[in-house]
Amino acid sequence: MERAWLAERLEAGTSYEAIAREAGCSPSKVSYWAGKHGLTSAHVARHAARGEIDELLLRQMVAGHFSIREIAETMERSAATIRHWLAKLGLETNPVQHSPAAMRAAAAGEAEPTLYCSVHGITRHVRRDTGYRCAICRSTHVTKRRRAIKQLLLDEAGGACLIYGYDRCVAALHFHHLDPSQKSFTLALGGNTRAIATVRAEARKCVVLCANCHAEVESGLADVPLRSDEPGRAG
Repeated sequence: MERAWLAERLEAGTSYEAIAREAGCSPSKVSYWAGKHGLTSAHVARHAARGEIDELLLRQMVAGHFSIREIAETMERSAATIRHWLAKLGLETNPVQHSPAAMRAAAAGEAEPTLYCSVHGITRHVRRDTGYRCAICRSTHVTKRRRAIKQLLLDEAGGACLIYGYDRCVAALHFHHLDPSQKSFTLALGGNTRAIATVRAEARKCVVLCANCHAEVESGLADVPLRSDEPGRAG
């Protein structure tokens, strides 16, 4: 995203959301490029006391039926902060249900009782701070969180293969580290279990390549083009 264009709109007091609509991208991508160019929104100071929050990621996690505690852990905010933004944006998470069977299991101190899940039926449940949770649901939500974070990182990095522009299948898009010596971890689904700030910092060391181009680059059959935001950096 061009610095002069973005700076002009931010200086005019345009919000990230409005700029995103104009540019046809997500607010998180506008925020990413503002940070890249050393720019800030005129609205940042108004929200500084409560701290910034990633609205796109919040909406993705609410749509994925994550609990307030899970959202708070992922976004590295307090549960109170998450509740504030949920109310502000008119969003609701699915409330935790405490069945009589779950309450009896808790009273008996059972760590992994067999209880009823509205999605999977009678299944093994695991203990959590607010009661119990279906083990299958927990595994599914971990996968959803990883996919949501990968999609967020892809959106912020352009969303397509840097060489050929491929963007049809998210699973076929990889993060390629420009400097292997700076690589802290692999940004595959497993790497996305880390804090959002950590994976974002790692993603900034990378470019997006499709699986075929990634294999060719790693084999020395193709070169990575220079990125517009980092002039002079070798591919």
